Amino acid sequence: MGRIEVITSVERRRRWPRAEKERLVAAMMEPDASVADIARKAGVDPSLLYRWRQQLAASNDIPSFVPVMVTPPATPERAPEQQPATITIEFGAHVRMKIEGAPDPETLAKTIGALAGRRR
Repeated sequence: MGRIEVITSVERRRRWPRAEKERLVAAMMEPDASVADIARKAGVDPSLLYRWRQQLAASNDIPSFVPVMVTPPATPERAPEQQPATITIEFGAHVRMKIEGAPDPETLAKTIGALAGRRR
């Protein structure tokens, strides 16, 4: 007769408090953060961290803000009144929106909303 293995307990899913999920997702956003390292230390699969990030983002109806960098004009010898106003918004590594002049606020809001929605 061969060997028989008897399993006497049931492994249950772990319940993660919202605060812990937020802490781990925030750690993902740190510069030079490694999702694989964060997941390994927490004892979860990296895909779970991405799912939590998506769930937390969907549950937050508050707008989020990002750092803004103001750079000097490319040609400082030109008078400020001669330079056209330019706004450049980066939505990640491959999506950039450049606006010259002064667009009306409604059009600008719709355009930014459409581009920001593409990432989700």
